[in-house]
Amino acid sequence: MNIREAIFCRRSVRTFLEKEVDDNIIKALLEDAMAAPSACNKQPWEFYVIKNKEIQDKIKSRIMYSKYNSPIMIIVAGNNELSLTKDNNDFWIQDCSAAIENILLSAVSFGLGTCWCGLYPIEKRAQRINDILELPNNIIPLGIIHLGYPDKEISGRTQYNDEKVHYIN
Repeated sequence: MNIREAIFCRRSVRTFLEKEVDDNIIKALLEDAMAAPSACNKQPWEFYVIKNKEIQDKIKSRIMYSKYNSPIMIIVAGNNELSLTKDNNDFWIQDCSAAIENILLSAVSFGLGTCWCGLYPIEKRAQRINDILELPNNIIPLGIIHLGYPDKEISGRTQYNDEKVHYIN
C-alpha cells in the first residue's frame, strides 16, 4: 500500500472486532508516530497505550463521543516540560497532531481501524483523563485514538473540493 492509498483508505472506525492487536504492531505504530515532525525537534509527545478494560470503561463513562468498543485506546498527550515555551501557547498541539495522523495512516497499512477523539482544548475532558490516569500537571491529553480491527470493510474515498482551493499567483 502506498501513502496515497493509506490516506484515502483512512476512515474513522467506530465498531471493532474482538481481536487482539499484536504488541509488535503497536510498537510499529508508535515508532511511526514519533517520526512526525515537531517544532525545533522538541518531540513533546507522550503516548499512553490502554488495554485495561476497567480503565477503558472509566474513560468511556467520562468522555462523550468516545464510547467505542476498540480493544486499545492510545492517549496522545503533550508534555509541557518538553515544549518550546513550557506553557499551553506552544506548538505541542501541532506536534502531537502530526504524531496522531502518522498513527492513523500507519494503522491502515496493518489492516487496522482508528477513530481520533479530541480532548484538548476542552480542558474538562483533558482533566478527566489526567484524573483517571493520575497524570502529572505538565501532561496535557490532546486526543484518544481508538484502535483495532474494523468489524466491516471500509472503502477508500477522496473528499477533494475545488471550492476550497485558492491559488495566489
